[in-house]
Amino acid sequence: MDWLTPDVAYVLLAAAIVLTALAAVTPGTGVLEVAAFVALGWTAYALWMLPFNPWALVVLAVGLAAFVQAVRKPRAWGWLLAAGLAFVVGSIFLFRAERGWLAVHPALAVVVSGFVGGFFWLVIRKTLEAMQRPPAQDLDALIGLEGEARTPVHHEGTVYVDGELWSARSRCPIPAGHPIRVVGREGLVLLVEPLPEAEVPC
Repeated sequence: MDWLTPDVAYVLLAAAIVLTALAAVTPGTGVLEVAAFVALGWTAYALWMLPFNPWALVVLAVGLAAFVQAVRKPRAWGWLLAAGLAFVVGSIFLFRAERGWLAVHPALAVVVSGFVGGFFWLVIRKTLEAMQRPPAQDLDALIGLEGEARTPVHHEGTVYVDGELWSARSRCPIPAGHPIRVVGREGLVLLVEPLPEAEVPC
């Protein structure tokens, strides 16, 4: 295939790495997983069709591992620098050229490596930090508070408590508009009961 040059194959590899990382940190969407699978398939095909240096692929893997280590540690500039150098070297020598030493253009390798490094440092690191950040609100503090049923509440419904709308459940049916009290929670779903003055049999 005339279009499958070392430069194109290298860009496919970088895209596969980025899409796989995105799919790993944002699971469940389906779209990213499929895109990563397709990109990995094209990358495998490119490696099969074009002569490549296995040692350069190992260097790329080492650089990728260093990127991951840099993401996990605050201010890990040393890891980031090592990752960038390994990724650039592995990129330049990934494919064997028919003439000369270099098959992947050095400028392309530097630009793509910078993009991958910036992606891991900015996007992946921020995503992991957001996933590990504790909830801003203590949901257990809602237990005991009073509010109002905004929809009929039984096996499901919506209540207004502490200035926000919450999904809720109750042992007995509670009509919309009746006052309620939070008695517990299951994850983000509040367990409520009608206030005695609501005159709702329960």
